[in-house]
Amino acid sequence: MTSVRPLNDDEVFNEMKKMVAFIKQEALEKAREIKVKADEEFNIEKAKIVRQESLNIEAVFERKIKQAEVQKRISQSNHVNKARLRMLQERDTVLDDLFEAGNARIHDLSKQGDAYADMLKQLVLQGAYTLMEPEIAIRCRKADVDHVNAAIEYAVEQYNNTFAQTIAFSVTDEYLPASSAGGVILTGLQGKIVVDNTLEARLEIAKQQMLPKLRVTLFGNSPNRRFFN
Repeated sequence: MTSVRPLNDDEVFNEMKKMVAFIKQEALEKAREIKVKADEEFNIEKAKIVRQESLNIEAVFERKIKQAEVQKRISQSNHVNKARLRMLQERDTVLDDLFEAGNARIHDLSKQGDAYADMLKQLVLQGAYTLMEPEIAIRCRKADVDHVNAAIEYAVEQYNNTFAQTIAFSVTDEYLPASSAGGVILTGLQGKIVVDNTLEARLEIAKQQMLPKLRVTLFGNSPNRRFFN
């Protein structure tokens, strides 16, 4: 049976050196593994961050592009609306000038003697037909009283011929202003029913009726309108 000899000091020292070298080698390899793994994880995380930041930058860029496009459309729309508003204002100015000229013309009608007298006859008769009342009060300019009295005689005759009924007119002393273009205001039922047949009122009626056709005649059909009567 072989006996085991104890190690001397040199042999123990050598064995310890071997153990230390082994442990050191193991530690170095483990450190390299840790470093490699850490580098891999760092690179992966860095790639994620770079990708995320790239996506964020792209999103911000796209948002800014969309905002710029929206602002551009808003600016274009505002420009178009302002231009359209200016055009409409200019058209209204043209129409206002036209009707202002018409208003000046009607103030000259009362100077036309017989023609104005005949017009008063028709205005009184038309008012009587509208009211259909047995008693009618008439307001007119003080300067037109004689013409209106002649128009009343004509209207009474025509009304009686049409309806076989009598009708009574009275000219009130509540005269229309001297600045009025002329015409008459007729009232029935003690002033409860009113027919305004002054020349200004007739012009306003004509204005409302003719305005659509005047717009087409002067400015043409609207490009946004699809259907026409």
